Amino acid sequence: MAKSITPQPGILDIALYVGGASKIEGKSDVVKLSSNENPYGPSDQAKEAFARSGLQLHRYPPTDHAHLREAIAEIHDVDADRVICGVGSDEVITFLCQAFAGPGDEVIHTEHGFSMYKISTLAAGATPVEVPERERVVDVDAIVEACNFRTKLVFIANPGNPTGTMIGGNELAQLADRLPPHVLLVVDAAYAEYAEGYDGGKSLVDERDNVFMTRTFSKIYGLGGLRVGWGYGSQDVIDVLNRVRGPFNLSVAQIETAAAALRDLSYTEKCRADNARLRIWLADALAETGVQSDASSANFILARFDTPDEAEACYEWLRDEGILVRKVAGYKLPQCLRITIGDEAACRRVAHVVRAFRERSE
Repeated sequence: MAKSITPQPGILDIALYVGGASKIEGKSDVVKLSSNENPYGPSDQAKEAFARSGLQLHRYPPTDHAHLREAIAEIHDVDADRVICGVGSDEVITFLCQAFAGPGDEVIHTEHGFSMYKISTLAAGATPVEVPERERVVDVDAIVEACNFRTKLVFIANPGNPTGTMIGGNELAQLADRLPPHVLLVVDAAYAEYAEGYDGGKSLVDERDNVFMTRTFSKIYGLGGLRVGWGYGSQDVIDVLNRVRGPFNLSVAQIETAAAALRDLSYTEKCRADNARLRIWLADALAETGVQSDASSANFILARFDTPDEAEACYEWLRDEGILVRKVAGYKLPQCLRITIGDEAACRRVAHVVRAFRERSE
């Protein structure tokens, strides 16, 4: 880059996002548990909708995403006019920072929060402010104390990634009520479908103008490769975000496939039930070897080792056995590994390999 050509302030402070590894050189039977993907993939109805959408590849997609927003409204009991769709919930997060934060503004995220909050904040020219969590759980008091006249947005993931922990509805409501009136609380509910009886913050959005919810089709719906997400907020916020959203940001394939996935309720419920059962089983199996984890409300567990060196050694041991999990030192959890809940065979394989590792270490 020529010296006279310089990016906007904050851009060069962005560390490149690194996704979960997907390949191991020399191994073909790899179990990928590094990206919190649904091991069963999308439903048959979603795959059929995707195939049909191929007949419309020569057509521009609708700019209003009406079909998908109507499906979201139907299943989640929300106002379709207050829904915005994006290329994953990541794009909606980008819209929020682009529209509401800039130079001189601050955006709060928590200690172990999703890295895209910081990336999108810096890209908008604003200043990210990190607040501590309490034993890997969002600390409402710490967030409120960090707010000032420069604060524009507060991002929390609930359930959290990579922690899997969450705060209850009462704490969410208290946080919303205690924030300064000029601050928008963004509840990132990417894993809401895995938490029993949780609406992802939808009721708070219905009751308050200062709360916004983001959701994704990449997790329980098995559409990570298609990249579809959505947000729900007050009409005023949605009107602002639609002014920065590109008119054709979602393809016909994304719109039609996501709508079909959403309406296949029985498949979603099966995925939820299988995840809940295997999540408990894997956490218990690892605990028997001395590897503890917090109660998770997502589709992964955060396995805690005694030291960062032990976590690194176990990662390499798993990798040598053809199992890919996620190192989370970049989230200030160097002694931990995030392990996606796979199918039953994958979970049993992980438990067997970790047990062998621990026995060898002893």
